[in-house]
Amino acid sequence: MLYTYNKLIRDKNVEIMEKLGHKVEYEILNDERYNEELDKKLKEEVNEYLADYSVEEMADVMEVIYAMLDYRGMKMEDVEKVRIEKRNRKGAFKNKVFLKTVEEN
Repeated sequence: MLYTYNKLIRDKNVEIMEKLGHKVEYEILNDERYNEELDKKLKEEVNEYLADYSVEEMADVMEVIYAMLDYRGMKMEDVEKVRIEKRNRKGAFKNKVFLKTVEEN
């Protein structure tokens, strides 16, 4: 049976599938396509996490985020610094505040 995926996968998946005796067709993406596929992969993994809220799916989300940071030349420490600054300035999401309306003067 032939399955078509057309999606970014983890680095060792091809090797794992070939060891199982599967014939695998793949390509190494250029930078432009890799950038696009990282965005698609993040959406895919977030949707999978939202379907079951599992630690495994959250780990997949984080793996994609780490790949994005690396590819785009960012450091987790810098992201964490900005996150803390925003939390200190605006708060977090712990109090379950749901904004309904704002009437400006």
